[in-house]
Amino acid sequence: MNPNEIIINIEHLSKSFNGKKVLDDINLYVKRGEFITLLGPSGCGKTTLLRQIAGFLQPDEGVITMDGKDISQVPPHKRKLNTVFQRYALFPHLDVYDNVAFGLKLAKVPEDEIAARVKKYLKLVSMSDYEDRDVNTLSGGQQQRIAIARALVNQPSVLLLDEPLSALDLKMRKDMQIELKEMHQKLGITFIYVTHDQEEALTLSDTVVVMNEGRIQQIGTPTDIYNEPRNEFVADFIGESNILNATMLCDRKVSFIGHDFDCVDEGFGENAPVDVVVRPEDIYIMKNLNGAQFTGTVKSCIFKGVHYEMFVNTDSGNELMIQDYNAFEVGSTVGMLIRPEDIQVMRKACTCNVFDGVMTSDETVEVFGVELECGAREGLSKGDEVSVEFDFDKVELLDNKEDGAEHGFVSFILYKGDRYHLTVTTDGGYKILVDTNEVWDKLDLVGISIRPEDLRISRTGKEE
Repeated sequence: MNPNEIIINIEHLSKSFNGKKVLDDINLYVKRGEFITLLGPSGCGKTTLLRQIAGFLQPDEGVITMDGKDISQVPPHKRKLNTVFQRYALFPHLDVYDNVAFGLKLAKVPEDEIAARVKKYLKLVSMSDYEDRDVNTLSGGQQQRIAIARALVNQPSVLLLDEPLSALDLKMRKDMQIELKEMHQKLGITFIYVTHDQEEALTLSDTVVVMNEGRIQQIGTPTDIYNEPRNEFVADFIGESNILNATMLCDRKVSFIGHDFDCVDEGFGENAPVDVVVRPEDIYIMKNLNGAQFTGTVKSCIFKGVHYEMFVNTDSGNELMIQDYNAFEVGSTVGMLIRPEDIQVMRKACTCNVFDGVMTSDETVEVFGVELECGAREGLSKGDEVSVEFDFDKVELLDNKEDGAEHGFVSFILYKGDRYHLTVTTDGGYKILVDTNEVWDKLDLVGISIRPEDLRISRTGKEE
């Protein structure tokens, strides 16, 4: 990458609030003229990152450079960028013209130039005849246009947009998406956009940055993000997906839902545990069973306007979501087929829970901040540093938060066709992965229980 093509470079950026890290070692560069979107759920850190680029927050660690110059400590008004906020932040005592001209008047730009630039950017946002209007009489969409014009009139090198369309109704939001895309193409300046709306990110962006829990999960084009998700969070967050446990038998051959499939992936090894992603629109469903790779029974069929969405119980006991232009009767037996290029294989982040621990007696171990019964272990005694492992399906979740050795809340849920794969965050901030057939909701408070015989313990350090 030519350094001259990069307008903003972010290196090892971190930020904490009240001891909680909300950005963790962010590394990202933004190309000149690019439309880049920071995408993720509420609380993932995307707005905090945008506010640090804008200068409203100072980083705890790391550097932000713009055009090769460190701007980490430069105040907002001295940065060559402007921000459009979610709530517009228009001045209610000023009319449309004076709202747009406000920054130019502060900069003591000549009046004739102010008038020309205000006219130009009001025309750009389709608000040419509104110069004398009271901003309080404008609709939400019109107010947002004025906020965008006010930011653009200062001719920034970079325009920052913090969920600017979230307060609009669906039709207005889609209309404004088209207008924003056209503005970007006309102006050729850099847009950095924040949203939690996946469709909006895929529609608008040249590049999408998917974030979760203060970390960047994946950076890529909308097509790459959708078709080649890097991990289960991205696959689940971007669009609808069937995410399934699988075994990579060898290069270009993978086994899941009780069947072997040809695929296009290589380099995962042999008989390696993996996850596969198959989008609902990529499963071919048919009444003819002879040409099918596997069969199943239609569990539900709902018309979604453009397509039918069906859930099918396969012959292996898994449940698949399928989207098709044709409806299939509930209870009917159907055949299904998946092409090799429609199977996306992903490496598993881990295959079991692993934590560092310390033996607190001959029969107890301290792990993830609590003491667990583990039974007598040959060769281990009090004070030994150990590694503690346990399988996802060996964790029991309890309705009463106070029951069990530890407690926490359900922070992530992923349905994998025949079970739920949960992340439970403990009160101490540790993350425990759980496979269960029980239905839990996100943010449910739970007790956590693990039987002593399900703990695998091995020494990692030296005896005291």
